[in-house]
Amino acid sequence: MGMHFNLADLFEAVADKVPEREALVCGDRRSSFADLDAGANQMAHYLAAQGVKAGDHVGLYMYNCSEYLEAMLACFKIRAVPINVNYRYVKDELLYIFDNADMVACIHHREFIPAIAEVRDAAKKLKIFVSVADETNEDLSLIGAVDYHNASESQSKARDFAERADEDYFILYTGGTTGMPKGVMWPHKNVFFAAMGGGGHFSPLGACEKPEDIRERVMENPLRGIALAPLMHGASWWYACIQLLAGNTLVLNHNRSFDGDKVWQIVADEKVHAVQIVGDAMAIPLLDSLAANPDRWDLSNVFNVGSGGAIFSEAKQDAFKKFFPNVFITNAFGSSEGGQMGMDNGSKKTASGLGNVSRTDYMDVIVEEEGKAPRHAEMGETGIFARAGYIPMGYYNDPVKTAKTFLEVDGKRWLLTGDAAKLEDDGSITVFGRGSNCINSGGEKIFPEEVEVALKAHEGIFDALVVGVADDRWGSRVSAVIQARKGIKLDLNNVQEHCRKHIAGYKVPREIHLIEELPRAPSGKPDYKTAKAFAESGKGAVA
Repeated sequence: MGMHFNLADLFEAVADKVPEREALVCGDRRSSFADLDAGANQMAHYLAAQGVKAGDHVGLYMYNCSEYLEAMLACFKIRAVPINVNYRYVKDELLYIFDNADMVACIHHREFIPAIAEVRDAAKKLKIFVSVADETNEDLSLIGAVDYHNASESQSKARDFAERADEDYFILYTGGTTGMPKGVMWPHKNVFFAAMGGGGHFSPLGACEKPEDIRERVMENPLRGIALAPLMHGASWWYACIQLLAGNTLVLNHNRSFDGDKVWQIVADEKVHAVQIVGDAMAIPLLDSLAANPDRWDLSNVFNVGSGGAIFSEAKQDAFKKFFPNVFITNAFGSSEGGQMGMDNGSKKTASGLGNVSRTDYMDVIVEEEGKAPRHAEMGETGIFARAGYIPMGYYNDPVKTAKTFLEVDGKRWLLTGDAAKLEDDGSITVFGRGSNCINSGGEKIFPEEVEVALKAHEGIFDALVVGVADDRWGSRVSAVIQARKGIKLDLNNVQEHCRKHIAGYKVPREIHLIEELPRAPSGKPDYKTAKAFAESGKGAVA
């Protein structure tokens, strides 16, 4: 059988080259590459024995654990399609994804049995339940589940699977700032090159040209990297695959909640080299923990702090450099639909925007004008950040959203990410943020993310969201919903003076509203709808 740019094929090649090397650390459990491969083979055989076949959808409804990656690899091995289920979802969201995703099996932590029992009738094809043990004692018989390890332990560890293909796919459900989650359909080859650097992140040889090249990309001296976000999020899962396919050691945050002290203890204990976060939402508690505990941990092995999937403000990057003077900061631009669309060291070419990436034949700005065909931007124009080449097939069970997001321009298929961007005169692309959240104030376009970055550089502000509220004169005015640090009193004038040092005057918030905790969706993304309603209500207003 031939080898393909299939994630199972690629992982097996790495496992064969460094079978005894430590692949995965999660809490008390440690797995070598051979261990992880064998466990995935056993679960793959179990699923196949239950009738799961190529193209069938298997839900993964778990916290971070070794079984999560084992189960995902098991799906890949038999060409099944893993589906990430957000463990923060409540009934309506679970009903939607169980129905929309057409799952035939679900591998889940035991505590989720009652939640599954409530919604299982919405998934007509769902018949197989495999339960991963936890500290709860929920009744397996309620949904007819079998224990994960009982199911797999009697199965063969052999690799006697059918040949796979580049086009085998998986579905990444992404929860946006509005609406129900969307299932992004990624072919293996496309996501390998779009989100994982084609296996070349750590090698001077660069991206693989053929699947067999992955063996030569395995480093002699492996790095130890920790993924701090839940594996159910694309940014964390992609990072996990990047590490494993490089032959590195992946460390997972096994704690159910995000606690800065516990994270740094893991980093110290495991002698982690690279810390991968998801923007300021993780940076803030990590930095606070370092500030409150000087010299508590030996973190001398850390040389990289990287972020992807959310805003990583310059203020927070600078703060990390104070604690780690020699740290290498990486800030990746991307999305569930776009993969990794660029990475920089946090330095920006222009004063505006969130960052810059290079324009290429496969990275551009697309302009949509009413009544006209979409086109490529001219120098100096603003449009939508777009990608071609290695992109998804579309959204599962949603042809309408697929048609709006994937467009043909000059004979080439392009993905519109939804992020507003400008094609600069030097040919680079400045990314601003979600165009749908753009505030039009007196004809000036203001992107909330840019104002939020300025606000979060204020030492008294823990976190902030920026929205537009109706204004009789300007149409909309900039309003900031702020979560202040404990014991800090903020006033409008002070916040405005601070912001004027970072952004143009017309972007400065005209009002601020203090809130005890910023609203976020179950996906962890900012809930702008709730923040806007809070601002419009006048609650928490500070003069």
